[in-house]
Amino acid sequence: MQVAMIQDKIVPVEELEPVYFDRGIYFGDGVYEVVRSYDGKIFALEEHLQRFANNLAAIEITGVDIDRIRSRVRKAFDAAGISNAKIYFHVTRGSAPRNHIWDADLKPNFFLTVTEVPDDAEEKNKGIAVSTHPDRRWKRCDIKSLNLLANVLARQDAAQKGCAEAILVDEAGLITEGAGSAFFALFGRTLQTAPLTANILPSITRKFALEAGKNIGLEVIEKSLTPQQASCADELFIAVTTKDIVPVVRFDGKSIGNGKPGKYTKLLTQEFRSFTV
Repeated sequence: MQVAMIQDKIVPVEELEPVYFDRGIYFGDGVYEVVRSYDGKIFALEEHLQRFANNLAAIEITGVDIDRIRSRVRKAFDAAGISNAKIYFHVTRGSAPRNHIWDADLKPNFFLTVTEVPDDAEEKNKGIAVSTHPDRRWKRCDIKSLNLLANVLARQDAAQKGCAEAILVDEAGLITEGAGSAFFALFGRTLQTAPLTANILPSITRKFALEAGKNIGLEVIEKSLTPQQASCADELFIAVTTKDIVPVVRFDGKSIGNGKPGKYTKLLTQEFRSFTV
């Protein structure tokens, strides 16, 4: 008899619920999205759904109706009744006995949660500290896959150092992005961030942050930075869906500027919010 053990309980394999065979658990075989709402309005849903569709195609998951995903997102959001919400959803390739090779007829699994966005007022008012960490992720970080162990370990390392985010540095000594965010530097009126490549997620929040920069008259440069260059910036910030723009006031223990959120970061935050109304 084939058996499985869940904690201390032994059960026949054939009695297991499909969730125990989800390829997302075994292999991280799936993609995900995080969307947020502002004052009862979901922000940039179509942009997120387009990226989601692109990511499904990139890892060859088929049989997912994006119109149905949109409908599920809106239905769950309405049911939750949370004005400022974080909407997380993922699709895995499906459930089957563990095997690296998948069957073409697998039915994808869908999962979604709607939760409250944590209050980030203090982070925005005071700024955060970040620390660098080697970028040990896989080579297709442009795909928003469920393979996040390297991100988790980097973020945990940052937390143990009293920092809110890990800033990843590749083998060439260049900053790629944050473990869960896009990373930006300001030098005078020049806004700089790494260009989109296979090791950079095409962040929706990044896109709107760059647009905000252009709107307030900043010169935008997409060019990679070294940690040394970042530490000498006039201002730093990260951009992430659930928090939009967050000032960075300490980088690897060094104060940035006067150790307080900079004026352009504040202007960018205001401009970004104009997109959400």
